[in-house]
Amino acid sequence: MHKITIMAMPGCQRCAQVAEAIRKVVRVPLIMEMVDITKDQDLLEKYRNDAPVILIDGVERFRQTIDAQKLLQFFADEPGERIIGYTS
Repeated sequence: MHKITIMAMPGCQRCAQVAEAIRKVVRVPLIMEMVDITKDQDLLEKYRNDAPVILIDGVERFRQTIDAQKLLQFFADEPGERIIGYTS
């Protein structure tokens, strides 16, 4: 099972929108975690100007937004993945 980590800040509307988009686009079981970067000085310094930052299986893949087609490529090994409105 894949894990998506979203480096986020409290009150970040874009962070919430990215999380919702991921839920709608990725149609396979996964673990999604939101990490509050304001609680860790190192993370805050690293990601402050780029939140949300999206890691897939521990590797940074997107900053500030996602690309649905590219996102799905990371889940190509999972059966049933699809973008809403598209069928395979």
